[in-house]
Parts: sequence; structure tokens; C-alpha cells
Amino acid sequence: MTIGDHLDQLHGLPAHTFPGPDETTDDLPEPDTVAWRITSDVYDADEEWPKAFARFCAAVDTTRVRALIVGAWQEAYDSDPSPVIEALVAARDRFPALRALFLGDMVMEECEISWINQSDVSPLLAGFEALEEFGVRGGSGLEFTALSHNRLRRLVVETGGLPAEVVRGIGASDLPALEHLDLWLGTPDYGGDSEASDLEPILSGARLPRLRHLALRNSEMQDAVAAAVASAPVVERLEVLDLSMGVLTDEGAAALLGGQPLTHLKTLDLHHHYLSAAVEERVRQTMATAGVEVDLDRDDAEEDTEDDGTVWRYVAVGE
Repeated sequence: MTIGDHLDQLHGLPAHTFPGPDETTDDLPEPDTVAWRITSDVYDADEEWPKAFARFCAAVDTTRVRALIVGAWQEAYDSDPSPVIEALVAARDRFPALRALFLGDMVMEECEISWINQSDVSPLLAGFEALEEFGVRGGSGLEFTALSHNRLRRLVVETGGLPAEVVRGIGASDLPALEHLDLWLGTPDYGGDSEASDLEPILSGARLPRLRHLALRNSEMQDAVAAAVASAPVVERLEVLDLSMGVLTDEGAAALLGGQPLTHLKTLDLHHHYLSAAVEERVRQTMATAGVEVDLDRDDAEEDTEDDGTVWRYVAVGE
């Protein structure tokens, strides 16, 4: 599976793409009623992203803008978004109402997720201290320096391979208001070199006192993640635990069921898994007895078996 659709909303607001350089801006929505998507083109761009952003700032009352979606920038497969980040940070005083920002909303026709070049995104969080939601897509070159942010409630990092240094940077950050954390850990083939031990600061919950929704998904090491989660202190305060989209097998499910109780959860999401029918039913019955909503949809999780008996299993989103 790849990313086939752009974001349709952010911060509860419908996404709206700001017109291109040859389109009219005469009939724009009210600034605070939509999540504005500002985009260039990856290939043969007529206008680079900073110029599109400058047009946006001239046409829209930015003091009322609540959500921004950064789409494609020129040659995203070869160029990082440093000019994009610089333009946003330079304009931060013009966006006092901004509460949500997403960087890299590109679909596969523009740039596959693991081809998107990223950069250090920490300046965006440091520059926009009132942000409540932040998301980024693409792990190549991605950096996340440990920081403190008192307002951030939702953090989403979508990758086909999440660098270990990013996992550690997030784990070392003080995020006292964070309620929702979603990390796509990915595979080593696309730079996902973290280990389950790198998740320990997150799983301890020490810097995340308000965390209620934890997603550690799209991982090739999903069994090891499940085993770490099974005894993690943060779990007791969660409402939603999401270990979906990865290579979860009976071993990981057994570790979950043999660990601390999960019956306090509202939702357990394990979709796209590699469980046997017997273990799948055991999970379903255990959760159903406690009234926990569980997603065990297999989606397109399929195994390939070589002639020598080697079995290959795949995360939901890789390349």
C-alpha cells in the first residue's frame, strides 16, 4: 500500500488547496474555516513553494488562519524542505491563530513516502509555540531535536522508515500536553533503524502525562514492539493502543495477551496483521469480553514463501 490520497482535513477543518499561480483568488473561503493546503509541484514546478506561500500571505488574512498543510515542494525526491521551513518560521508572527501544521502532504504520484526528503522539523515547533497539532510525512533526512512544547496535543510522523535518532528525539522531548502520538516506524530498507529499546522513554510515559492515544505502527519489528508495550507503564493511562499496519505475528499477540491487562482500553487496533486464525480469535474474545473495540482486519497483509521455505511479510506502507 502507498499513500494515494491527500489529507482531507486537519484540526477538524476541511482541507482547501490554495489556488495556483494561474488561478483566481477572488472567491476564497473565510480564513478560519478551512485547513489551507499550499503546494507547488515536485516535477517541472512553475512556482516554487516559498513563492506560493508569499502569494497566500498576500491574499489571505493570516491572523485568522488556524491550520496549514504543506504539500509538494520542488524536487522533493532530491531536495529537503529547508526553504519551506525557513519561510514558515520567518512568517510566524503573522499567524497568531495557527494551531495545526502538517509538512509533506504528498501522494505516490508526486513522491513516494520513502522518497520524500525531510529536514530538522524542530524549528517549526520552536517557532510556533501555540501549535496543538503537528504532522510530517517522509523519513529520509528527517530530524527531530529534543525539545519542550507546552501546547502540542497531537504528533504524527508518517514514514516507511523512521530513523532511530528521531524516535530518541521524541522520547527525550518534554510534551506535557500531548494526548495523541502516532509513529510509523517502518523498515530498515527505508531507514527505519530503531529498536524496541529506543521506545523506552515513550513507553515509560514520564514526559507524557496526558497521553491517551499511542500508535506505534507500520513496523517490521512489531512483535518486539508488542512485547515492550506489554509491560510499559504508559499503557495503563491509554484509551487507544494502535499496533497496526506492521508485521505482527502470534508471538507478538501472545506477548500482549500475557502482559498487563488491556481491558481498560476503548480501542485496540491491530489491523494489517499476520496472526493465525486461532490467535486472532483469542484476541477477539479477550477484548470483546471487556467491551474493548478491536480491529483485526487483515487488509492486504499477505505472505510470500520462497522455495526454501523462507517467509516474507510486509508492512502496510514501505516505499
